[in-house]
Amino acid sequence: MTFSEIKGDLLSAPRGWVLVHCISADYALGAGVAKQIDNQYNMKEMLRSMYGEYDFDSYGPGALLVLDVINLVTKDRCFEKPTFESLGHALLDLRKFIEMNGITRLAMPRIGCGLDRLNWDDVRE
Repeated sequence: MTFSEIKGDLLSAPRGWVLVHCISADYALGAGVAKQIDNQYNMKEMLRSMYGEYDFDSYGPGALLVLDVINLVTKDRCFEKPTFESLGHALLDLRKFIEMNGITRLAMPRIGCGLDRLNWDDVRE
């Protein structure tokens, strides 16, 4: 699996691309890319109606698909920060999901490295 880094606006990704971003299990989506996606897709309501409450203690990190957006649950509460390990588990779930569904085009920010403050060099690896 290979990837290319392209600078641009995540929400301007071409049709047919699946957007990926990080969220908390409480579906707060109150800042950064998550807030922009919520504003564009009404994502909080869609997550609640499709998945109900997400019990992070039971399910752990994971990937939730809504329309053409994969929401990576990387932490329990919005005020927490994900760990490198929790992001890694969510990315492994993402990989399984995209392989099972034949998804070949993902658009994502420097995942976990904006408001969540992980180091891009570590995450990129």
